[in-house]
Amino acid sequence: MSEDDILRRDDTGFDRVLSFTVPARNARGRLVRLGPVLETVLSAHDYPKTLKHLLAEALVLTTLMGSLLKEDQAQLTLQAQSEGGVVDLLVCDYRQGEVRGYLRHDAQKAEALGDTCSLEAIFGKGYLAITFDLSASNERYQGIVPLEGESLAHACEAYFAQSEQVPTLIRIAVRSNGARCIAGGMILQHLPDGEEGKERLHAKEDHPDWEHVSILGATVQDGELLDPVLSLEHLVWRLFHEEDQVRVEPLVPLARGCRCSVEHYRSILARFPEDERADMRDDDGLIPVDCAFCSKVLRIPA
Repeated sequence: MSEDDILRRDDTGFDRVLSFTVPARNARGRLVRLGPVLETVLSAHDYPKTLKHLLAEALVLTTLMGSLLKEDQAQLTLQAQSEGGVVDLLVCDYRQGEVRGYLRHDAQKAEALGDTCSLEAIFGKGYLAITFDLSASNERYQGIVPLEGESLAHACEAYFAQSEQVPTLIRIAVRSNGARCIAGGMILQHLPDGEEGKERLHAKEDHPDWEHVSILGATVQDGELLDPVLSLEHLVWRLFHEEDQVRVEPLVPLARGCRCSVEHYRSILARFPEDERADMRDDDGLIPVDCAFCSKVLRIPA
């Protein structure tokens, strides 16, 4: 069966996220595989191949980290900004199984990029901000790390080490074939004393439980992350079948979650003074708004 056939099936191995824990090792993880949802997001703009790869990686990371949130309506936003690079802005967010993202780039500079590039080649000097918005408590917290290393995954690992003091392993795989692009990833973390608010006094990179789990997790192959015939549950079993117990939760379906609507933009425009809204109106008295995430242009009654 071809990959095209699998993508058309209702029981596709794509666009799902799986949560799992290894209780005896105080470890938790997420696995995700993106297909049609990823293609929908990428199709909104005519990105060069290298930048498609970058945005695909960012969307996988956003889904992995966002799915760690337990509160309904909680949102994770990943944002990379720089000056003077090929890409000056990249934004992705995740909320309740919905993911979206886009990037802004210099088309002329992008032509000079090779097939594989470091973060420095793409962004120059910049930073990566990871923001958690918790709806129940109305709290927001953010961590910022430099855009350093070979990939966004490395930068995110640095974020968890510096800002959260949580040992973290992240693996991402992306494959492009013409217009088709698929991506998968895994995040694995060590949380001694559990996840229920206890102080993690022993979260150390050299903890024997973490060394054991991270060595097993690091054996995951790109082909396994991308293979839609290999279920995410089976992949967890492959990695950790020697453990006494591995718990998995029901798969969560994913969707492209652009939230642009007339109502949404009217609420934003209402915050502007009337004289500024008047300057925005076109000849028909409407305010055109271009959604960067989906390239849809909405004409808003002012």
